Amino acid sequence: MDILEPSIFDLSPIPMRLENYREVKKQFDLWRDQGVTDLRRFLKEESSRVVHCINKIRIVQVNRRTLEIFEAEDLQQFRDSLSTIFQQDMRHSHIMALVSLWEGQSEFSEIMTHYTLSGKMLDIKLNAVILPGSEQTLESVLLTLENITDYQNACRLEEKNRRLAESRFTYSPTSLWVEDFSRVKMRMDQLRRIGIEDFRTFLDVHSNFVNQCIEDILLLDVNQATLDLFKADSKEMLYKNLNKVFAREMYRTFREQLIELWNGRTHHQCEAINYALDGSIRNVLLQFTVFPGHEHDWSLVQVALTDITARKKAESYLEYLGKHDILTKLFNRSFYTEELNRLERGILKPVSSIFLDMNGLKQINDTFGHDIGDDLLRRMGDILNRAISHTNYTASRIGGDEFVVLLPGADTRVVESIMMTMEELLNIDNQYYSAHPISVAMGHATTLDGESIEDMLKRADQRMYQKKKDFYAYIQAET
Repeated sequence: MDILEPSIFDLSPIPMRLENYREVKKQFDLWRDQGVTDLRRFLKEESSRVVHCINKIRIVQVNRRTLEIFEAEDLQQFRDSLSTIFQQDMRHSHIMALVSLWEGQSEFSEIMTHYTLSGKMLDIKLNAVILPGSEQTLESVLLTLENITDYQNACRLEEKNRRLAESRFTYSPTSLWVEDFSRVKMRMDQLRRIGIEDFRTFLDVHSNFVNQCIEDILLLDVNQATLDLFKADSKEMLYKNLNKVFAREMYRTFREQLIELWNGRTHHQCEAINYALDGSIRNVLLQFTVFPGHEHDWSLVQVALTDITARKKAESYLEYLGKHDILTKLFNRSFYTEELNRLERGILKPVSSIFLDMNGLKQINDTFGHDIGDDLLRRMGDILNRAISHTNYTASRIGGDEFVVLLPGADTRVVESIMMTMEELLNIDNQYYSAHPISVAMGHATTLDGESIEDMLKRADQRMYQKKKDFYAYIQAET
């Protein structure tokens, strides 16, 4: 049977062609006689063998639809253009088809790449069947072609987008975590079913619920930036040491996350503190997102962690600069003013103060230089800091050589004890730095009943000023 009925073949809306594989069958028999048993491996060893088989296929007939999709005018033009239609990238698909025939299959399907005469690429699903009576000779093989180019293009686009998404995840400079929160949602849904409405109060009473939810989270994947951020050599190392990453502050952060989720905010962010595996702190901006399509069960969420450690350090340092004197490490005048306002509004009484003024600092600067004078100021700051360490008292540098210690809740007895400590520390320091000893005038005061803090400070300042006058009067008398 060489020719098919025109009514069935030519008028079919499906591209069809009839091919004769008699010579291919003879080639198969020759190779079998030569001892070939694994045709697949045999053809892959030498691609010219595939071409040799393809050249033995004779196209007997094609229908109109075949001519249309390949842009050929007639069968002869189609035959003359086979080198264009069947190009190099078809060899792998032809191997699959040849192996099917070698193994005696009467039907087989393959996805192949063909080209139109104008060079347009077509993805074709080829279905082949050996017509009855040709099983031994392979003289009549009917092939139907389905143009699946649009489908394959969609698959290729999907694959491209998948790889792009994977690349964005893997190589993102931001730490990314993919997690499954479905068990957490089930727990929270159960609370709603039993009538819980005030979730925050529920957590206050049932604090262990937060720990249960933490244990319910399934970690699915992390990217390379996550390993770098937390100094982990591998994902396995990170997974085994999550208790080190989410230490101490994790409970409070996750508790607030749960409240956000309870209130329907499946996209939220907050600042958090984590730790690298070497123990160093990581301040991060945590951004939580339930992936679209998973809002019903939270089975796929992404947590993005942006490292803001450097920013937080800078903020802390700027805050420090705003309240401290860099040279002495004491508080500055701005802080001192704010502290006075706070104490004035407070109820803690009495409030005491110690005013200190360094004697002879200007003369030291003029005689030995400001480097020596600055060194004396640093020593003075160290003495005051040590004198009030482990207390709620504050020491401030309010002028070039002027200092004030504020002592909320301290009575006269406590103030005198602190001043004795200062004098002892000063004596020890002067013994060590005997070439340039520090001399200070000190005055103190404690609020009286009904007295304002401002009036108390004036009394302490006046006492200090009197001590300073006495010091210079003594020096003048000596000279």
